[in-house]
Amino acid sequence: MNVAIVGASGAVGQELMKVLDDLKFPVDELTLFGSKRSAGRVYTFRGKECVVKELRHNDDFRGIDIAFVSAGGSTSKEFAATITRHGTLMIDNSSAFRMDEDVPLVVPEVNGADAFNAPRRIIANPNCTTILMVVALKAIADISPIKRVHVASYQAASGAGAAAMDELVKQYSQIAAGEKPTVEKFVYQLAYNLIPHIDVFTDNDYTKEEMKMHNETRKIMHSDDISVSATCVRVPVLRAHSESVWVETERPVSPEEAREALAKADGVVVVDNPAEKQYPMPLDASGKDPVYVGRIRRDIANPNGLTFWLSGDQIRKGAALNAVQIAQYILNFQKGS
Repeated sequence: MNVAIVGASGAVGQELMKVLDDLKFPVDELTLFGSKRSAGRVYTFRGKECVVKELRHNDDFRGIDIAFVSAGGSTSKEFAATITRHGTLMIDNSSAFRMDEDVPLVVPEVNGADAFNAPRRIIANPNCTTILMVVALKAIADISPIKRVHVASYQAASGAGAAAMDELVKQYSQIAAGEKPTVEKFVYQLAYNLIPHIDVFTDNDYTKEEMKMHNETRKIMHSDDISVSATCVRVPVLRAHSESVWVETERPVSPEEAREALAKADGVVVVDNPAEKQYPMPLDASGKDPVYVGRIRRDIANPNGLTFWLSGDQIRKGAALNAVQIAQYILNFQKGS
């Protein structure tokens, strides 16, 4: 396969290179693209130096089979036609096309078959918090249809990019030195703080991030009957998001049923032994592929309710890994057929 990464110098672009190598994805030639500022940078992939090319409206994507695009929504919209013109499959990490009817929104463990219905040669990668949650929800939905989901997310600085991670580290150093902390990447100081505000507020006072979890979950799980109410919070963690999830199902699902289903689910690792203080934490999920689920228990406020906690690395499973897994899913199907 001839593969391209658009946005190669960003946090997700760098992670895509790692994931392609880790999963031994069949890459004959890797082409890297970036902004004018990034052009000329050199990265090594499988022992070969790759020079970042400036992304332009030309024929550079001729002969490229798959392009992983992680350069922001405006770039994805502007260059989608250029990228797909010669048949390249564009797997896009931005929110630009997620809710378009003719663009599948795919998490392979949940709705991998949707990837084969991509008439525009574009497949959308969902929002990171949505990806982590639906991997776990799928196991519950297979037991009993889900009616409602309430979720509070605890999102790491890395969700805002590599510069945001650097800013968090810098803030702690500045505060320790008695200096005023730098605040550029977040609306407020994140060190020693929580910010209940990710993305812009919409007319209903939910943020766009929160509405993504509602809308994307329904599309991925093929159900307009699921209602999702989210509160998304930025926390002073470097990497890996966590979520506290309350699920209402059509019939009661016991913690034992849920635990067994989650233990068998693709992409899930159950860490659930409260007596031994064993539960998922972002510290342990960082740099790992699975979604870790624990604190599985009955919701004492709802007879059909179940609640659990999860942690997952949103740069890997929430972005780069999921994108590569989409491509893998397609390739494995083609090999099988």
